[in-house]
Amino acid sequence: MEKEARPKVAVVVFLLKDKKVLLGRRHSSVGRDTFALPGGHLEFGESFAECAAREVKEETGLHIQNIEFLTATSNVVSDALHIVAIMMRAVLADPDQIPQNLEPEKCEGWDWYDWNDLPRPLFGPLEAMASGGFDPFSRLF
Repeated sequence: MEKEARPKVAVVVFLLKDKKVLLGRRHSSVGRDTFALPGGHLEFGESFAECAAREVKEETGLHIQNIEFLTATSNVVSDALHIVAIMMRAVLADPDQIPQNLEPEKCEGWDWYDWNDLPRPLFGPLEAMASGGFDPFSRLF
């Protein structure tokens, strides 16, 4: 019996500092050489906020706080990959922390970029949000 294709759930984090957002250049096969937010797959039983904190810590070594839900997107990336992305927003627990590249096989490195002057190319779902006028700094609630 053939296994039915199902979307994967990812949690990604708009980590904000001043008017900048943390981005890394991807090394993975999906979105290779594009700039993307930190994040990863939701684990069984994990809340969105728990996943956001875990993924940011695993990828960058940073501790985050004030984690909140922003929105969700449905992204068909290829014929074989459909990702439901849970978009979260957070800030550094200690503003003096410096991001580390703890998964160099997946990412070239992390840096802060001005939201109004983002590097290109952006990972597809992030590009769609940025070009559509989405602003992670606006107060949504």
